[in-house]
Amino acid sequence: MNLPDLIKSLFVKKPSPQKREITLPDNLFVQCPQCKTTIYRKKLVTNSDVCLDCGHHFVLSVHQWIDLLTDRKSWQPLFQGLKPLDSLKFPNYEGRLKTLLKEEPEESISTGRCTIDGIPILMGIMNPNFLMGSLGSVAGEKISRLFELGLQERRPVFLVIRSGGARMQEGVLSLMQMAKTSAAARRFSNAGQLYVTLLTHPTTGGVSASFAMLGDINLGEPKALIGFAGPRVIEQTIKQQLPSGFQKAEYVLEKGFLDAIVPRTELRKTLVRIFNLHGFTASKDRFPWLPKKF
Repeated sequence: MNLPDLIKSLFVKKPSPQKREITLPDNLFVQCPQCKTTIYRKKLVTNSDVCLDCGHHFVLSVHQWIDLLTDRKSWQPLFQGLKPLDSLKFPNYEGRLKTLLKEEPEESISTGRCTIDGIPILMGIMNPNFLMGSLGSVAGEKISRLFELGLQERRPVFLVIRSGGARMQEGVLSLMQMAKTSAAARRFSNAGQLYVTLLTHPTTGGVSASFAMLGDINLGEPKALIGFAGPRVIEQTIKQQLPSGFQKAEYVLEKGFLDAIVPRTELRKTLVRIFNLHGFTASKDRFPWLPKKF
């Protein structure tokens, strides 16, 4: 290299090395809505979606409940062919149904056979992503059929409940489901079968006034709102301030409407204990409800 080129090279800027962009995956961290703590998502999942600091119970999807409680690959869906109708031609209801059913085809409750620690049960899980788990004609029919199947197979029924109440878009057809599901639960109970409920946040309206409160054993999640009308509606109606913690699970337990409050991390173990105490034990058959081959 001659002298001019050498001098020029000393003053020419060398290209800086490209900076490596660091991207974080979505939902790596989540903030607790109650204590505002930032939680590593994997830690939250390993703790059953319960805040490690304050015990706040995050909302679970139907699939998350199935993964949490049931034995692996034991879930068998039931009554999937039932679809809602816009019988009253309620404004915008038909369009909302079409949109929702693309993502949540099982409507506001998923029902199925499953095993929990080998114990065969019938289970229903209300879906908060479908119109707030509201009770419509399809949900009422699926719940009633679940009780009827429980009578035939003599299996306990367990319901995970989270709902804003009866579905206003179906009017009186929705309100009819309160009586329908209550009658089905009563027939099931009169036959000596076991019905267990888990009331999560929130359980209100026509659901709380019907099948939700009729379990032989009613369990609740900590701090869940459980009642008919909401606290603000009651205060505006009676023009009085309500007691502290009114309609929270702890208050409802104190008044005798719940049998126990069970943290989600203890739920599976508690259910197994309840079923065992009532004579339901693990079956040697993987799917004991299927016809036996001779």
